[in-house]
This record gives sequence, structure tokens and C-alpha cells, in this order.
Amino acid sequence: MAGMRSAEVVELLARVPVLSTLERPDLERIAGLAVPRQFEPGQVVFREGDESDTCYIVRSGRARAVREHSGGRTLTLATFGPGEFFGELALFEDERRSATVEAIEQCSVVAVLGPDMRRLMIEHPGISARLVIALGRRLRETNERLSRQSFQTVQSRVAVVLSELVAQERADGSDGSDVLLTATQADLAQLAGSSRESASRFLAVLERAGVISQGRGRLVVHDPEALKQYVF
Repeated sequence: MAGMRSAEVVELLARVPVLSTLERPDLERIAGLAVPRQFEPGQVVFREGDESDTCYIVRSGRARAVREHSGGRTLTLATFGPGEFFGELALFEDERRSATVEAIEQCSVVAVLGPDMRRLMIEHPGISARLVIALGRRLRETNERLSRQSFQTVQSRVAVVLSELVAQERADGSDGSDVLLTATQADLAQLAGSSRESASRFLAVLERAGVISQGRGRLVVHDPEALKQYVF
């Protein structure tokens, strides 16, 4: 596979929770279907309503699934980091996309065509069973997130988003008390499902409290633990 060794793809697939229990031969079969792709920050991978024929697994960077609601409000349904997958419904049927997915930062993925994967699942039913379990978990997580966003204040939602981004950076190897986030106020507002103005006001509160500091297109969290007191 151009740009990536097959062994690299197998290791990436093994990090995906739904695939991690598969035997190496099954992972190698899936790796044989995968094609590497790159997306720039803000680039749309696919839009709500597009035909769905491809599933994506994140190699590096992050992407998010969003939906536009009446009044112009954008609601973030989920974020995806290394070892996570999206567009998985394409593995089962050629339905229209239910949300838009876009890169938050430079994002490297491997893409698997749905028809190819469906043939493989027919030949190896164990793969199909594990994917069904993963879809159930994803649905529960999405429902829980929507519930939180419906009842939480903007302050609480932004604090949760910041905590999640900090956790992601630490999982990717960031250490030390200060954690750099390459996210704009608009990015945070979208992830929290709020207006930019509301998110900006709360970020100013955090900055005055010394929890964060802000710069152009970047934000440093100095005290991640302090974010918990704003979540309720």
C-alpha cells in the first residue's frame, strides 16, 4: 500500500477496540483493503446526505462529526482520534450519510470501501459480529453526549470539551502540567454546541482564573484539574 507498510496498517487496526480481538490473519485481510488518505484542517471528509461507500480509520490527527440545526447552530456529535473509526454504516449498506465529518487538524486516515468489507464479513462472520457490538456502543455514547449537551450549560459543555481535548493530547504523548491545544474559539464552540460568543465569554473567565491562556489559534491549559469545578 503506497505510503504505508501493511504491517503499519495491521498495527493501526489492532488499536481499534472493535477489531482488537481479531486474529492477525483477519487484520491482515482488512489491511489488504485499506487505502491511505490525508485531510487538511477544516477539510470535509464527507457531508450529510452524501452517498456512503467508505469507512475511515484515523491514523493521526482528529476529525469530528457535526450536524446543522435550525437557526444555524452546529451540534458536534462525536470526535475521532487515532485508532477510532467513522463512517462505519457504509460497511453494512449504501445509505446516505447522517452527518458531516471534517478534519479538526491535519488528519491521516485509512479508508476501506464498504462493498469490499461486506464481502470480507460474509467470508468471516466473526468480524461482522464484533462490528455490530461496536455500533451499539457508539450509539449509546452519542445518545449520552446529546443528553449532556441538552441539559448542561455552555460553561459546563466547554469545560467538558477542554477536558476531552487535554485527555486526547496526553494520550498522544503530551506530558507536563501545561497542555497545548491547537484549537480556536470557533472550534471549541462547535465542539460544545454553543455560539462562539458564549464560548468566548467563558474562556475569558478561565483565563482570568489562570486555568488557561490564549493565543492566535492556540490555547494552553495550565490547570486541567480545575476544569472539573465548572462541570455540573
